[in-house]
Amino acid sequence: MRLEVDITGKRFRSAAGGTQEVLAPVSFALQSGEVGVLIGPSGCGKSTMLRIILGLDRDFEGRISRPPEARIGMVFQEPRLLPWRSVEQNVRLAAPDVTDAKLAELFRILELDAHRSHFPGELSLGLARRVALARAFAVEPDLLVLDEPLASLDDALAGRLRDEIATLVARRPVMTLLVTHSLDDAIRLGDRLFLLSPRPARIVREVPIAIPRAGRSEAELGRIRAELAALQLESK
Repeated sequence: MRLEVDITGKRFRSAAGGTQEVLAPVSFALQSGEVGVLIGPSGCGKSTMLRIILGLDRDFEGRISRPPEARIGMVFQEPRLLPWRSVEQNVRLAAPDVTDAKLAELFRILELDAHRSHFPGELSLGLARRVALARAFAVEPDLLVLDEPLASLDDALAGRLRDEIATLVARRPVMTLLVTHSLDDAIRLGDRLFLLSPRPARIVREVPIAIPRAGRSEAELGRIRAELAALQLESK
C-alpha cells in the first residue's frame, strides 16, 4: 500500500477574474505503516492539499496515486458529528460492520465508555474529537488523514489525545498523514516531517525521524525540536 503525491500546481480564481497560486510543486510518498506530517504556517495551503489528496478537489495540476480499494479514515479540524445521533450511533454509521469487541476496544483506548449514549451537544470539544477519532479508526483505514486534530485543546488534553493517537496508529499498519502547525505534535507522532513554506506551499525540507515513537525520550525530543526550529528559521 503506497500513497504518491505529485502536485505541480493549484490556483484559485478570484471574483475579479484574477488567479491566486495556493500550492507550488509538492511531491512526496508514504508507505503503509508510516506517519507523514505536513507542518507549516496557517493559511499556507495544507487543508487544500488534503482535499486534493482525498479526491475532494480535482481542479489541480499533477497526479495523486493511491490504491483504488484503499479505505480512508478522515478526522477534520471540526469533529463533524451528527447532533441527533449518539456517540455510538455516530461511529456505527461510518463503520456499520464494526464488531462489538472492536468498538469496545476503541472506546476503552479513547476513554469513551461512559459516553456511548451521549449526544454531541453533551460533549466537550476534547470528547467530540475522541469520537471523531473512533469513527475514523472503526473503518480500519488503509489511509488515515488527520487535519489539525489537536487544535484548540489545552496542552494537557492535547498531550493525552496525542498519546491515544499514537497507540491506535501502532495497533495496525496504516498510512497516516497528519497536518499540523505544532512542532510538538509533529516530533511526537511523525516518522517523516515535511516542512512547508508560506503560500504557495512547497516542501522546503523533508526531515526523517529514525527513532521509533516509543523510544523518543524527552531529551531526544528536545534535540529534534531545536533542530527543526533552526531549520524553520533558515527556511524563512
